[in-house]
Amino acid sequence: MFISSAFAQTAPAAAAEGGGMMGSLTGMLPLVLMFVVLYFVMIRPQMKRQKEHRAMIDALAKGDEVATAGGLIGKVTGLSDGFVQVEISSGVEVQLQRSAVTQVLPKGSVK
Repeated sequence: MFISSAFAQTAPAAAAEGGGMMGSLTGMLPLVLMFVVLYFVMIRPQMKRQKEHRAMIDALAKGDEVATAGGLIGKVTGLSDGFVQVEISSGVEVQLQRSAVTQVLPKGSVK
């Protein structure tokens, strides 16, 4: 009884060694597939969003109505390299980083 179970346990190990290169490729296949799915589900859409946000920030102009990450809504009154002047109320202007602008609103949104 003990000897037969010992032979039974070593038999699959011997068969796995016979697979060689094909056995190792089959073992790595799920890992490769998981990376491919991760790329198309998470990484690629995030890169696309970053590219669209950068294009929106580069296209800002005076008079655009914007919403910021902090929830402020106002009209762009001035632009510099890394900053934007936004008028949030009559006579009240704040200076924000360009990256804080999250959305360009349609004209006439700010009253």
